[in-house]
Amino acid sequence: MSKAIIGRKVGMTQIFAEDGKVIPVTVVEAGPCPVVQVKTVESDGYNALKLGFLEAKEKSLSKPDLGQFKKAGVKPCKVLKEVRDMDGFTVGQEVKADLFAAGEHVDVSGVSKGHGFTGVIKRWNQHRLKETHGVGPVHREPGSMGSISDPSRVFKHKHLAGQYGVENVTVQNLEVVRVDVKRNAILIKGAVPGPKGSIVTIRTTVK
Repeated sequence: MSKAIIGRKVGMTQIFAEDGKVIPVTVVEAGPCPVVQVKTVESDGYNALKLGFLEAKEKSLSKPDLGQFKKAGVKPCKVLKEVRDMDGFTVGQEVKADLFAAGEHVDVSGVSKGHGFTGVIKRWNQHRLKETHGVGPVHREPGSMGSISDPSRVFKHKHLAGQYGVENVTVQNLEVVRVDVKRNAILIKGAVPGPKGSIVTIRTTVK
């Protein structure tokens, strides 16, 4: 059975292990996540839980969304996500940070930071052109675009400048260093996707 919880990235800090080593960690405010709906193979064709996160005002939700929470008897939430293959919970129960324990390994999914319109050096890690005489003021441009007369076009999927970031990213096999149940906090070793305050999903690792 897989486990998952929705959280909000608070930021990064560091803690000290028992042997004195410094461990960089990301603090995630994980849950409590009320169970809004339980999906089963018999009724829906697959097993899943629909979890909510962060309380919201009723006026900020649409009628269809509000109806789901009223049917479940749960307070309205800003975030609503579906988690596959998670059993052992009923509608109205809360999934809390103690779902995970220190030493477990998890996958963390989120939306990466947006960098706007960026050039090929920042977006694709390409090299600069030579900064010698004759190169011209194009030191950070992508360089040759390909052939001259045949095929007389730029091939698709060539690495060019454009929008960078704001993509769904999953970082796999991260270690849970500490779980603070009172503060609903999970400390994960290393960095996780997204800026501070962004929504992330913590799942049991697939590796």
